[in-house]
Amino acid sequence: MLKPVFPARAMALALAMTLSACGSAEPAQAPESDATPGGVVTESAAIAGPSRTILAFGDSLFAGYRLQPSESYPAQLQAALRAEGINATVQNAGVSGDTTAAGRQRFAFTLDNMATKPDLLILELGGNDLLRGLPVEETRANLDFMMAEATKRGIPVLLMGMRAPPNYGGDFQRQFDAIYRDLAREYDADLVPFFQEPIIARPELNQADRIHPTAQGVAALVEATLDDVQDALPPS
Repeated sequence: MLKPVFPARAMALALAMTLSACGSAEPAQAPESDATPGGVVTESAAIAGPSRTILAFGDSLFAGYRLQPSESYPAQLQAALRAEGINATVQNAGVSGDTTAAGRQRFAFTLDNMATKPDLLILELGGNDLLRGLPVEETRANLDFMMAEATKRGIPVLLMGMRAPPNYGGDFQRQFDAIYRDLAREYDADLVPFFQEPIIARPELNQADRIHPTAQGVAALVEATLDDVQDALPPS
C-alpha cells in the first residue's frame, strides 16, 4: 500500500494541495452490465469478440487496498471495457507498498510468466517513492527501465502520472512531475497526467486514510480514465 512517512493529517493536506498545483474478426457485442447502488459497475453477461489482454501493473491503487477483488481498479476497468463491447481481460499486477524499485525487480518476471503478451500495459507507480521522499533520479530511472523493457517487447504503454504536493518544495515538485511527461514523450506512450485527480479533493471517495480510494472512488477513476485506456489499446 501507499505508506505515508508523515502524520496522516499532514499527508492528507499535502495530497489535497496537489490538486491546486497541479486479421478480421467479428465485432465484440456489448454485454449487459449492472451498477451497484454505490456506482460500481459489474459484469452480468459474457461477451464475444477478439480477446484483449491488459496488464495493470502498479501498487495499492491497483491492488485494491482494503477492497474486495471485484472492486479494484483492474476489475472495475475490465467490467467497464466489456460494457463498451471490448472483450478485455485486465490482469491485476498491483502490489501494495511497491516503490518503482520494487516494481522494476518484478517487472520482467511478471511479463515472462504471462500466458500471452499483453495488448497494453498500464503502468502506475511512483506514489510510494513520493511518500518516502526517494530521490527523483531513482524514480525516473526505474520507470525508464520498465518503459524501455515494454517497448523492447512491443507492448504499448499507458502511463498513470503522479504529482508531488507543493510542500515538498518547488524544485522537487517540478522535477518529480516532469518524470511522467518526459517519459511519455520519449517512448511515445499515452499519459494520464494525474491518476488520482478525480478523487483527490473528494473525501467521500477516499478511505479513512485519505490516500486510498473507496470502491466508489475506484469507479470514479475508471470513469475518468476509460477513454484513455480505449485510446491506448491498439486495434485488434
